[in-house]
Amino acid sequence: MILASAHPTILTLSALAAAAYAWPALRGGKLKPQVATVWVVAAWLMHGTVLGWNMVGNPAYFGFAPAISVTFWLVAAGYALETHMYPQLPTRTALSIVGALAVLLALVFPGQPLSSTATVWMPVHLAFGVASYGLFGTAVVHAWFMQRAERRIRHAVDPQSGLPLLALERLTFRFVSAGFVLLTATLVVGALFGEVVYGHALRWDHKTIFSVLSWLTFAVLLAGRAAFGWRGSRAVRGVYIGSGFLLLAYVGSRFVMEVLLGSML
Repeated sequence: MILASAHPTILTLSALAAAAYAWPALRGGKLKPQVATVWVVAAWLMHGTVLGWNMVGNPAYFGFAPAISVTFWLVAAGYALETHMYPQLPTRTALSIVGALAVLLALVFPGQPLSSTATVWMPVHLAFGVASYGLFGTAVVHAWFMQRAERRIRHAVDPQSGLPLLALERLTFRFVSAGFVLLTATLVVGALFGEVVYGHALRWDHKTIFSVLSWLTFAVLLAGRAAFGWRGSRAVRGVYIGSGFLLLAYVGSRFVMEVLLGSML
């Protein structure tokens, strides 16, 4: 935790981004939709500036909190694009609150400096991994929407302005499929170029085991959908479990090293 040593620009942009994310949520329905959108877009742009500064700076920093922050930033981007194609998607006030928390968490726990001797495979590996986090994070959001819509149908409650259940299901699996491809690429790069990226061959450590468990979970889920038409609660559970394994793989291990073990040093 090096909040006190954060660059003044980073500190200012992070505080402004968190406030801009939180303001529409705190105001609830009192803001006009167009005004709320301006606030969220401004927050997203400042958030992206902070992420870019930290990841390409000298030195560049990365860790469990920046990984969460990048994941949310990508989820927010995907959700924003979808609301243009599917205006009936429900507005998620919770996403604005999570965005504010993600920005502040990355400010308090900026991670560790990346090695200055890292090869080109390090950013490639990180890019694939972070992008897969973002896609699976978006899939989790859609799986929650799908679960919510299914619950409303079961209880004969008017879903009001949500997407049809089948449309939500198709969107969820599109994100799962794209995330699976990138997760596969991440594991392949780590396995084939481990000595170049990390300075040692692939190790069956905490991160590798949970990454493989995540990959297997999503592989079974996609195969089950293709072969047996898995859907509904079974599909949602698969998305949650696979994403949970992936969260534990990097974010969990870095949290232990940076926060729990770091506080003991």
